[in-house]
Amino acid sequence: MARTRLHARPRSRSVVAGHATRRSFVAGLTATFCLPAIHPKAAETPVTFGLTPVLLDSDLPLLIKLEAYLKQQTGRPVSLVKRRTYQEISALLLSGQLDAAWICGFPFVQYQDQLDLVAVPVFSGKPLYQSYIIVPAESPAKSLDDLQGKSHAFSDPDSNSGFLVTRHLLAQRNQSPNSFFSTSFFTYGHRNVIRAVGSGLAASGSVDGYIWEVLLHREPALVEKTKVIWKSELLGFPPVAALKVDRNSEHVKGIRKALLNISNDPLGREILDLLQLDGFVGGEPAMYADIAAKFEFVRRQG
Repeated sequence: MARTRLHARPRSRSVVAGHATRRSFVAGLTATFCLPAIHPKAAETPVTFGLTPVLLDSDLPLLIKLEAYLKQQTGRPVSLVKRRTYQEISALLLSGQLDAAWICGFPFVQYQDQLDLVAVPVFSGKPLYQSYIIVPAESPAKSLDDLQGKSHAFSDPDSNSGFLVTRHLLAQRNQSPNSFFSTSFFTYGHRNVIRAVGSGLAASGSVDGYIWEVLLHREPALVEKTKVIWKSELLGFPPVAALKVDRNSEHVKGIRKALLNISNDPLGREILDLLQLDGFVGGEPAMYADIAAKFEFVRRQG
């Protein structure tokens, strides 16, 4: 069942030191002096960049191009890290296991005291997007009222467009997903929400408007089985974020520079074409004030 959750911050891993024996110490010391010199390039740690389902991350050519572009721009090996849920990527980012991640506005406002904006995508000329509520193409439903007592598909508990926006709409009516819908469930992917609604598995769904619009052009056979009956106001586009303590690290600065300059590079423009984005801007935390207000309203309601 869908419910509002306040996530505990991830705990740091403890490091347990082992007891070296005299023999292992001597062997290790000997091995140290016998090691050949390591070329600086070989010692470079890879840039780690996290991806959530907010990105069209099932597109293999896109991932290959993105990895190649970041490697080209940063001059370092690059590791793209994918996980099924937003929470998993947020946990990796907050624990320092990722240099940066393309997350959602909802986790950004939840952990804004720890996170710093790296770059914000520009879609249709603005660093903004909308949440959509969709229904099957043949559904007679025209508004949220028509969805009461029916099944609903959400994307992810930490998704702004795929959960929080609709949760906020219901909270304004003193309702919750449990009380308003007959059933609700998480699909863990905006494409999966579209698929669930289009196939009739759910009578309605909450989805990222950007993803819906992009897939309308890329996978029309999938998206045309649904229709939009409600759109939210414009909200801050899902950002790329890093830990504040790492904002001046070489890895983060390299990622920021690569994204802000992506429209000036041939390979970068190929990536933007695949994503149907105009580019990236620096962004300001104030862009996410409306999302933060929705979160606070829902949190107060409990």
